[in-house]
Amino acid sequence: MIRIGIKALWLAMLLFSVAFSRAEMAVPPLESQVIDLTATLSISEMMRLEQKLSIFEKKKGSQIAVLIVPTTRPETIEQYSIRVAEVWKLGRRGIDDGVLLLIAKNDRTLRIEVGYGLEGVLPDAMVKRIIEEIIVPPLKKGKLAEGIDAGIDAVLKLIEGEALPRPHLMPADNGADRMDLFLDNFIPVVMGFTVLGKILQVLLGRLVGATVTSIAVGLAGWLFFSSVVMAILMAVFIFCLGLFQGAGRGIYRNGRRNGRWSGSHGIGGGGFRGGGGGFGGGGASGRW
Repeated sequence: MIRIGIKALWLAMLLFSVAFSRAEMAVPPLESQVIDLTATLSISEMMRLEQKLSIFEKKKGSQIAVLIVPTTRPETIEQYSIRVAEVWKLGRRGIDDGVLLLIAKNDRTLRIEVGYGLEGVLPDAMVKRIIEEIIVPPLKKGKLAEGIDAGIDAVLKLIEGEALPRPHLMPADNGADRMDLFLDNFIPVVMGFTVLGKILQVLLGRLVGATVTSIAVGLAGWLFFSSVVMAILMAVFIFCLGLFQGAGRGIYRNGRRNGRWSGSHGIGGGGFRGGGGGFGGGGASGRW
């Protein structure tokens, strides 16, 4: 009985260790162009790299991100990289002009994942050369930031020569920008129309004032979003809000805390996110 118990214990421990070793590393949320889970890069290095990538995105439209993790085990760097790319969806929808530079520091491996739309300008052979000839040499010397910066510069130069649609010509991007602008200013807009509605209610009466305000909001929503459904929803919301001024004041109190809007996610608020681009495994990997 004792031997059977010992064998059962060893079997349980073995199964636990196997299950634990197969646990996949989670994909971190996409909050900025540069995410370093190893705390290797300094704040100034990250800010400088983020600024470079942000300026390039505004100029060219392509989204490029850098992710540094301790390890991708038990997955290979190729498996983890494509999983990150599928979750983050870098690049514009339909253009698929996203690039991911993934570095697994403890594994001493790296990979550049290329979106569908850039596989012509960044073929696997060219990406392999960038990795081996530009990124790996500084990494071998322990200069991670220098290698990343040089590799990103090489990628940007190649994309720079590619004829891609201008960022502001993409309908999907315009819709996303409008929604971001609306969400960033939601509380101030609501409060502005609430004040307007209260003034109209004093002049015209509660029901008529709320009706006039909701019509104005619906018209503004239709012009801004080019959507009848959005216009109707906004009009109904403002109409109901106008009839219950106490609820409007409650929204004001809850929406603003310590002098700033709790729902803001604009500049400096971690508002970077993927544009819906697709990846199909194009790119290359390397070691140092």
